[in-house]
Amino acid sequence: MAEPAFRGHGSAPPDPALVVVQNNGIRRWARPVERSHQPCLREPHPGVGPLTALAFVLIIGRAERFQCGKQIASYLGLVPLEDSSGNRRRLGHITKQGNSLLRFLLVEAAQVTVRSLPEWRSKYFHLAMRRGRKIAKVAMARRLAVRMYWMMRKGWDYEQVNKFGSHAGQPGYRDGVRLNTE
Repeated sequence: MAEPAFRGHGSAPPDPALVVVQNNGIRRWARPVERSHQPCLREPHPGVGPLTALAFVLIIGRAERFQCGKQIASYLGLVPLEDSSGNRRRLGHITKQGNSLLRFLLVEAAQVTVRSLPEWRSKYFHLAMRRGRKIAKVAMARRLAVRMYWMMRKGWDYEQVNKFGSHAGQPGYRDGVRLNTE
């Protein structure tokens, strides 16, 4: 008995004409992203494609609505559910508030980022060893969402974020800012 050539979710392979139509539709939606005046859309973070960048900008809206990265993560449902009483604090699964499509796209983009950037890969493996792969994936998606938020809010591209990014916790920096020792 011959093995089927396609191993997808359905029983039959996708229609090639339908795939071409869908790809053309995605390209049509991605064109405004390429011509955008926002650097986070023109040159997004590594691992983030035009579709994810467009979804992020459209769903977040104005970046000034949020005070900090924690609010973005909470808005997207990438923070743990808290069940506290008295001195007991229990953190559960993610809240899943916000847009599920954007949350899915961010997790996928974070996985690509982990594969392409060595710094992110080491953080991911460190987290995966401590907490498990699923939690590590969501944690990296949260980190990516916060980084994209700051790119959008400051109007920076990826190179500027890398140059002036957070240095919190590193020697010679206080609160993520280089100390002036002159």
